[in-house]
Amino acid sequence: MNEVLKVKIELLKDVPGVYIMKDIDSKVIYVGKAKSLIKRVKQYFYRPQVGKVARMVREITDFETIQINSEKEALLLELNLIRKYYPKYNILLKDGKGYPFIALSKDKYPSLKIVYKKDKPKDYYYFGPYPLTNACYKVIDLLNKIFPLRKCNVIPSSPCLYYHLNQCLGPCINKDLALQYDEMRKDIISFMLKKDKKIENKLKLEMNEASKELNFEKAQDLFETIKSIEYVQEQQSIIFSNNKNFDVIATSSREGYFSLCVMTYRGGTLLGKKVFVDEEEDDIISQIQSLVFQYYQNNDQPRTIIVGNPSLQDSLQEVIDSKIIVPSRGEKKELLLTGLENAKNGLDAHFLSSRLNDNVLELLERLGNILKIKTPLRIELFDNSHLQGAEPVGAMVVFINGVKAPSMYRKFNISFSDGKDDLKSMYEVILRRYSRLVKEGQSLPDLIIVDGGRTQMEVAKKALEDANVEIPICGLSKDNNHHTSMLIDQDYNPHKFEKDDKLFLLLVRMQDEVHRYAITFHRFKRNKALTKSFFDDIPGIGDKRKEYLIKAYKSLEDIKNASDAELEQILPKNVIKALKDKLNLEIEKKS
Repeated sequence: MNEVLKVKIELLKDVPGVYIMKDIDSKVIYVGKAKSLIKRVKQYFYRPQVGKVARMVREITDFETIQINSEKEALLLELNLIRKYYPKYNILLKDGKGYPFIALSKDKYPSLKIVYKKDKPKDYYYFGPYPLTNACYKVIDLLNKIFPLRKCNVIPSSPCLYYHLNQCLGPCINKDLALQYDEMRKDIISFMLKKDKKIENKLKLEMNEASKELNFEKAQDLFETIKSIEYVQEQQSIIFSNNKNFDVIATSSREGYFSLCVMTYRGGTLLGKKVFVDEEEDDIISQIQSLVFQYYQNNDQPRTIIVGNPSLQDSLQEVIDSKIIVPSRGEKKELLLTGLENAKNGLDAHFLSSRLNDNVLELLERLGNILKIKTPLRIELFDNSHLQGAEPVGAMVVFINGVKAPSMYRKFNISFSDGKDDLKSMYEVILRRYSRLVKEGQSLPDLIIVDGGRTQMEVAKKALEDANVEIPICGLSKDNNHHTSMLIDQDYNPHKFEKDDKLFLLLVRMQDEVHRYAITFHRFKRNKALTKSFFDDIPGIGDKRKEYLIKAYKSLEDIKNASDAELEQILPKNVIKALKDKLNLEIEKKS
């Protein structure tokens, strides 16, 4: 502990507030809140620490504190600072979304969307929540096709594509639509509450017809849509007699770790559970309070929360508006015991996987020793993808404490023409990434990993030099069979691993993730480009009509199956003929 820390600790007061820990580069590495700043901050330096906390304390060279009047204010400030700085030691709960709702707006021109919190009950009807987001999107897509609801966020001055496809009533040009929209709203509510099965029955008939006509692709698509409808409409068996909304929060501790289990009940039905595992700190109740508060920033908060002890009840009641109860008997007590079993199971799974967080930190520490750098807790990996130079893209993924941070992933469209040149692609992506971080004053990673050996690393180093930043770089080199075989350090020395080496497996998982992300982005871009290029030599189809066709139809097969009357909403008759002629020619070539 340096002299600055000693002096600052002595100046602390016995007041509530938030503390911000920084490393030697003045980078924020941890944000926490405390009822007593002097007691909490002192504990880090004057008590023996283990695992993640011990590693963090070794990095702290300075800290700041912000005095706050209330516990809830401290929690809000802590959360906002975590979102601002994304500190590497604050990893739990930051990327978690809640369960999705389907929201139907109550305004003059209604629309549908997916939300994760019911924070505007006066503005929307909410249906859900549902554990699966994909099913919700399928149902919204279906409803938007059936009901000509508003699609635009802002009413435009002229009709859009949806109006021409009869999928919008056009409030931009038609003002007297109140009766039509009221009827649609009633029909959608009836559909969502499973009071009207007309839509579902119609889809089943279409699916059977498609199957009879051997159009199995269309039949499968209709089948999946029907399943999504059944999923969002289904009424599960009620397992709690009073049919209310509540959450059960249970915790379990063992060997310096604790698990937090949140079981979500809506309408008396168990919707799902989420379990979080972390290292224990000195004030476990305060730690749980902070995590629960963060959890409800991303999840729907019920009127009632069931917990297992009065201390946690009192702590949560200070910062959460829900009614917090500690049951002593009956159904609620049984549900709490179920939550406790799930919390224990969460700890079991954690220990069976070798205490994942702690184990990964040890592996990262070992990686730092190999590369002769400080433990790389935030790692950014890069990869490029193209097909014979066409549609080149770059991708970057981020791992913090060995855990994926998807909200920080980035995609890059390569701007220069020769997409085959992977080295130029690498240079462009890294230069753009870190020039921007420097310009915006954002924090930099502890390590960059590139896909390749010395040549790729040299190009990456040149890009960093031109961006005026210094960040350690290593490479993951492949063998002749395109399998990752070794790590190349900053001095271009190779480091080979046994195939079952845990550090090697961790690096391969990271490399696989960036490769998957790059390939997925490239396929999306390539498919879009292929569809666009198909229209290029068809007279009468310019950029605007291309855009309309791509928005209205997912594939060329959909266009082929569309009737002339439907296509006439976008194209003149003579252009439709030219389009169909080219489609038929393509089919003949393939056959």
